[in-house]
Amino acid sequence: MTETRDDNVTWLTQEAYDRLKAELEHLSGPGRIEIAEKIEAAREEGDLKENGGYHAAKEEQGKIEARIIQLQSILRNARVGEAPRKAGVVGPGMTVTIKFEGDEEEVTFLLASREESGAPIDVYSPRSPLGSAINGKKIGESTSYTLPNGRSLAVEIIDAVPYGA
Repeated sequence: MTETRDDNVTWLTQEAYDRLKAELEHLSGPGRIEIAEKIEAAREEGDLKENGGYHAAKEEQGKIEARIIQLQSILRNARVGEAPRKAGVVGPGMTVTIKFEGDEEEVTFLLASREESGAPIDVYSPRSPLGSAINGKKIGESTSYTLPNGRSLAVEIIDAVPYGA
């Protein structure tokens, strides 16, 4: 399962597309019914101000609705297939190996969106500071990015191959 994004397109394998579509269908149908029943049952318990079950169910409902919107957006921009990738160039869907300046140890990860959280290796988002800095770079190139604390950190691209290759 691979999901990668560029600015306008979300690339999904058929497996990922089917999984997200099934999740959306469940949340939009049975999921909404289940949470409505929980809210109604909690409402029947009485005073809503001090009803923890009611407030928990309403919070869960909000999370379900937010996930429905997120899934609709992903699927609306989805293309099923493989993202265009070129070995040696960092991009979404690539397994990337880098080395941080001043550190001899190499770090390998998948550059993909968080929907790929089931990958057997670490996943870094192309939209993260590191992901944005290395996207489009070639093997042997160096670049730097800004850490959350404001400091800059240099990295060298050691390898970039399509995920699963």
